[in-house]
Amino acid sequence: MKQIVLGTAGHIDHGKTSLIKALTGIDTDRLKEEKERGITIELGFAHLELPGGKLVGIVDVPGHEKFVKNMVAGATGIDLVALVIAADEGIMPQTKEHLEICELLGIRHGIVVLTKIDMVEEEWLELVREDVTEYLSSTFLADAPIVEVSAVTGEGLDKLKEALDELVKNIPEKEVGHLFRLPIDRVFVIKGFGTVVTGTTVSGRIHVGDEVTIYPEEIGSRIRGIQVHGKDIGEVRAGLRTAINLQGVEKSAIKRGDIVATAESLRPTFMVDVSLELLASAPKKLKNRAKARFHTGTSEILGTVVLLDREELEPGERCMAQIRLDAPTAVLKGDRFVLRSYSPVRTIGGGVVLHPLPRKKKRFVQETLDEMKLLHEGSVDQIIEQFVKMERFKGVEKATLQFLTNLRKKKLEEGLRPLQSQKVIIEVDKERGVLVHSEFVNRVREEILEHISRYHQQFPLKLGLPKEELRSQIASIRGPKLFDFLLNDLTKQGVIVQERELVRLKEHRVTLAEDQKRIREELEKIYLDSWLQPPYFKEVKEKFSGNTADEVLDVMLKDGVLIKVKEDLYFHRDAIEDLKERLVDFLKDHGEITTPQFKEMTGASRKYTIPLIEYFDKSQVTVRVGDNRVLRKK
Repeated sequence: MKQIVLGTAGHIDHGKTSLIKALTGIDTDRLKEEKERGITIELGFAHLELPGGKLVGIVDVPGHEKFVKNMVAGATGIDLVALVIAADEGIMPQTKEHLEICELLGIRHGIVVLTKIDMVEEEWLELVREDVTEYLSSTFLADAPIVEVSAVTGEGLDKLKEALDELVKNIPEKEVGHLFRLPIDRVFVIKGFGTVVTGTTVSGRIHVGDEVTIYPEEIGSRIRGIQVHGKDIGEVRAGLRTAINLQGVEKSAIKRGDIVATAESLRPTFMVDVSLELLASAPKKLKNRAKARFHTGTSEILGTVVLLDREELEPGERCMAQIRLDAPTAVLKGDRFVLRSYSPVRTIGGGVVLHPLPRKKKRFVQETLDEMKLLHEGSVDQIIEQFVKMERFKGVEKATLQFLTNLRKKKLEEGLRPLQSQKVIIEVDKERGVLVHSEFVNRVREEILEHISRYHQQFPLKLGLPKEELRSQIASIRGPKLFDFLLNDLTKQGVIVQERELVRLKEHRVTLAEDQKRIREELEKIYLDSWLQPPYFKEVKEKFSGNTADEVLDVMLKDGVLIKVKEDLYFHRDAIEDLKERLVDFLKDHGEITTPQFKEMTGASRKYTIPLIEYFDKSQVTVRVGDNRVLRKK
């Protein structure tokens, strides 16, 4: 069912509150000060049943220039504006400012109400009507109906209801959105129930009992009860004036400007990237790093406006900007905002949020400006790709990407599918759903292959590069997942080979130079001649200069010519095979062998006997039983 919220707009004392009371019977001025001063200070709320049966929520906003920030808060989430203009005064300063705010917030439907017609002559009324029509001709209200009423005599009220009824029929169904969000405009306590907040539900839906988070402080709570137009309901959706009873939250912990949202759905931020428009009516240029008041939802936060492509913004111009806030907020891509000057306070501009969680940006960087333009004007697929690309080597989890793009899960998956099938975006960690753009995957892939290739050139006799050493050399890698993904992918493609903790190019072969071949021959002769009583390698390599002997040893181990029995102790494979054959024959004949018998078999001293028998245990030829060895059953 279509839900509509009507908001008033207009100059102070033009009869907005009186009009609502005449229409609904509800006095929206509830504060003592409002009664005494005869002006609206805070937001007021009412509802009206139209002739067609549609129930419309109404937000009454203050008209005084000192309370425009409250007007901005009230305008958040409204579908239809009633621009109220007193017939005895015509268009006034706050008439213009309120209209500009409505345009900046993206409101596109409205009606013009000329009030206090009982106080003017027909000729004057005709002049006001012409003046209003001319002024609105270049605004979104150019074709809006103009209805003349008197809240005192009741004249025109029925016509106003009929005109609203017709307008409501033609307002398109509001996009519900995938996340529940309610910007808070009032907080109070009801005895026996606890903390209650009110606001206009701007997106999503929520049920009694659901968990929510209050941003930007990230306070967890649960919904105890929901009311719409004074009636208890079990569910609320976008487009309704809503009161929510929150469980376990003190009134002092929350305030106007905070947002009740689906649990853990938003991300607090001190910066937002925006497309900014300076109103043509702005009194002066907006300079880079100017202080301003950033209004979004129901919040007002001071911030610094960083213009990314110029030193100053002329009235009527647009540009890309980053607003650095003095306090945190929580927004989504596509949210509208209003900008008001620091002092004197007046509405000067506004626009739309492009990135709800950006990093600090440098000015006059064309790549940055191109990225922001694409986020502003691109297709869904292009926006998804751009957000992934902006996270560079780190990548982005799917849950965070859904927040950044402000897309439903299904819509996000539809946009990702072709990008992943074309390998533009690659999922490098399926457990956490981390996505990295192919540009950065390929850059890391090239860097890995470059490091391995360089290592082979520097150490041609090394079998390969230790994986951890390789990972430490890739500066762009933030964690092991992308590195492991690429190693496995390169292995599947047959580009590299992984052997335990070493990695090498598939085509890498160890080839010895003439002097290295000579060293190999000498080493092999030493180990063949010494048979089962070889010298320790540290003694052997003293005969050779540099590290060449170590490198040749690695090659001989890889080729299986030498066998490592323990640290620094190596035997020729012929000696080991001969001893193994004699040991197996002995065990087959005698069942077991003692250490002295094994020592006698080797003809070697104890410093060789113990390492050798332990080597046969480790290589699963023998197994120890007590102090003896028996043949291991295969």
